[in-house]
Amino acid sequence: MALPSVRTQNGHSLSRQDVRSYARIPQVLEVPNLIESQIQSYGWFREEGLKKVFREVSPIKDYTDKKYELHFREHNFGEPKYSPQECKEREITYSQPLYVTTHLVVKETGEIKEMPIFMGDFPMMTDNGTFIINGAERVVVSQLVRSPGIYFTMERNPSSNRGLCMAKLIPSRGAWLEFETSNKDVLSVKVDRKRKVSASIFLRALGVSHDDEILSMFDDVDTDESHSYMQSTLRSDPASDPRDAAFREDDLRKMWEEAKWLHGERDEFDLPAAQRIAAAQVEFYKRLRPGEPPSLDNSRNLINNLFFEPRRYDLGDVGRHKFNGKLGLPDVADSENEEKNVLTRNDIIAVLQMMIRINNGEGQVDDIDHLGNRRVRAVGELVQNQVRVGLLRMERMVKEKMTLVEQENASPQALVNIRPVVAAVREFFGGSQLSQFMDQTNPLAELTHKRRLSALGPGGLSRERAGFDVRDVHFSHYGRICPIETPEGPNIGLLSSLASYARVNEFGFIESPYRMVRREISKDSDDLRGRIVTEAVINPENGRVIVNEGVSIGSNRVNAIRALPEGTMIQVKPYVAGPSRNGGPDDSVIWLSADKEEQFKIAQANARLDELNQFLDDRIEIRVGDQYTQGSPSEADLMDVSPMQIMSVSAALIPFLEHDDANRALMGSNMQRQAVPLLRPEAPTVGTGIEDRVARDSGQMVTSEVNGVVTSVNGREIVVTDVDGEGHVHPLIKFSRTNQGTCFDQRPIATRGDVVKVGDVLADSSSTENGELALGQNVLVAFMSWEGYNYEDAIIVSERLYRDDYFTSIHIERHEMEARETKLGPEEITRDIHNVGDASLRAIDERGSIRDVAPEG
Repeated sequence: MALPSVRTQNGHSLSRQDVRSYARIPQVLEVPNLIESQIQSYGWFREEGLKKVFREVSPIKDYTDKKYELHFREHNFGEPKYSPQECKEREITYSQPLYVTTHLVVKETGEIKEMPIFMGDFPMMTDNGTFIINGAERVVVSQLVRSPGIYFTMERNPSSNRGLCMAKLIPSRGAWLEFETSNKDVLSVKVDRKRKVSASIFLRALGVSHDDEILSMFDDVDTDESHSYMQSTLRSDPASDPRDAAFREDDLRKMWEEAKWLHGERDEFDLPAAQRIAAAQVEFYKRLRPGEPPSLDNSRNLINNLFFEPRRYDLGDVGRHKFNGKLGLPDVADSENEEKNVLTRNDIIAVLQMMIRINNGEGQVDDIDHLGNRRVRAVGELVQNQVRVGLLRMERMVKEKMTLVEQENASPQALVNIRPVVAAVREFFGGSQLSQFMDQTNPLAELTHKRRLSALGPGGLSRERAGFDVRDVHFSHYGRICPIETPEGPNIGLLSSLASYARVNEFGFIESPYRMVRREISKDSDDLRGRIVTEAVINPENGRVIVNEGVSIGSNRVNAIRALPEGTMIQVKPYVAGPSRNGGPDDSVIWLSADKEEQFKIAQANARLDELNQFLDDRIEIRVGDQYTQGSPSEADLMDVSPMQIMSVSAALIPFLEHDDANRALMGSNMQRQAVPLLRPEAPTVGTGIEDRVARDSGQMVTSEVNGVVTSVNGREIVVTDVDGEGHVHPLIKFSRTNQGTCFDQRPIATRGDVVKVGDVLADSSSTENGELALGQNVLVAFMSWEGYNYEDAIIVSERLYRDDYFTSIHIERHEMEARETKLGPEEITRDIHNVGDASLRAIDERGSIRDVAPEG
């Protein structure tokens, strides 16, 4: 794509400059906002994330449960005190005060004291997806972690050479459950990698009291006569009579009443069943807490706290969605029921049934590196987790104060200490491995940093333990994670970038867009003429053939087809759906996560299409999961939206990328981010078409906030007057130091009288020209020898490049000197030092500071 350097003139719109495109494949879908995932995630945290975490800790009750209850209600943010630019200049944090309405219930009198409480200043995200912490811009990198849910794997037993199914149930918060199959067909469970407990004891402890009841639950799946898993598990249990435990009937009745999850449908107390359940619970307690004296209360409380207490065990909406989807249970992820994310007895039974199926060769095991099993924890979720930590610390302090405070002095303000919450948030933004000093070398470096995915950090991998499999390119990365852009050092494969078109859905899974391939068209469509019919069109009223099979629809047949009954669909040659022409909803593009995509056959974006979007070739490239084949267009269900969708924006900026070796393309992607801003930026003559999108979404340029006319332009600001005559000031940043010490300067490109629309570029940054990314210079390069002067890595540049400052860049350094107040008086910075000769002072200027370039020696 050639990008001629054309400056806009007065009265012309400042939209993207004219380009000459040589693209063979048209762009059917605009590249989405490249920092959308960051902004949406923090927006979710401010609205839903905080509401959810306050709901988790509310109400806080005192230890006796008789004096006070503290409830957290609505929350709201105040206005920030300073603008982002002022915060940078003052070296303070860009933040907003958070206020929460609290209700304190005094139980003895029934009095309710309502009060809004200040919960601290929360860092606020700028429009560019960054945070300003102590005057420096920072980015919170999204983390790619294993999703909560259930995972089935197959491990080969060395002695019998049999594949035995293992399962891991990973919650969002709480104890891990690991299920194993032994070589003797015994199913067992481990809680948090402690000692094994047989699956039958675990089921009894959860309320399945009789062996026959346990066996009946697995009748449908435990059908292999040579390997009877539940029979073997029951036989392995230690022989004991529950009546030997001598539980008091009162204790058993109390257990029956308090633990409703135990007896399921049986409402009436059943003494023999209660004895068997109690014996299993005590046995479970002994296995998990060896050496501690077991009691029925302790045993019941342990199981309840491990799996059925929402504050201690949480599968999360994502975990419940994945769990139910994998085991074929009804999806309740959207349900408002707070207890939907704790375990149930039916969940455990469903896991054991699936394990038996897999052992019998009927089910499928999981690939833990598949992107259907890995999800993105973006900034909103990461900050929410820190706020939860702070609130739980605060909860303990509130409970302690509740026991000490007198009733007449009790108020929410007196009970709540916000220091733990403020400290947890400050610790995250200031010291977390995922909160990083933003790379501001150029607009591409800034944008790539915001789109980075890290497998490192708290709850993630460590570079020492990560093996080859987790670092490697996986087929599910197609259209979601760039296979090219990653570091070359010890973090290779652990740090990656989102692909150009990828987005993150509500559950944190990465989605990629695809165009729908259709084989039928409505009789009322505007695109009927010229389509080839694959099934004869017949008038149902008289039986006459309107169009024969294999014939294209002529203009003289269109009216006859439109007269067919309402809802009639015409079977036609496969075509790729396009946007609705009549302004209706566009259902031509669907977004799919990696696990859903495997159900479809997908054509490549470079398949040739005619003007009606019908496939021109009889054989096209098709992929299904990790299989790449050739097939008929009639087999395809979907089609890629663009050849660019598999790579990140850095890789997509490389022209003719398909001719590059992947290793060199990786180096090119990484090195573009190291290009320093030049004195005179120049947009590339040959580009790939997304230079303007990268420059715009990086946030370094100034764009118009309104439709109107530019009425004033100077070095400090640009004023755009809207249709109502109101002036909107767009301030410019001049010669500011970036995090990397490069110079950031905004230069107006709009002139007075220019007509502008919302989003039009008014001012370039240090690395853009006319709204296009400009990382280097268009220079003539010759590949030839020059008398040995360019041997190996040496290059020769013309004197003109040096003389005319083609590759000159400005760097700003900041040096500080301190003059302290001492016991002998204040220190003074001066050149006037007694008994020191001029030769010793030659490196010091007249103010007493060190010169920029001190002489050697």
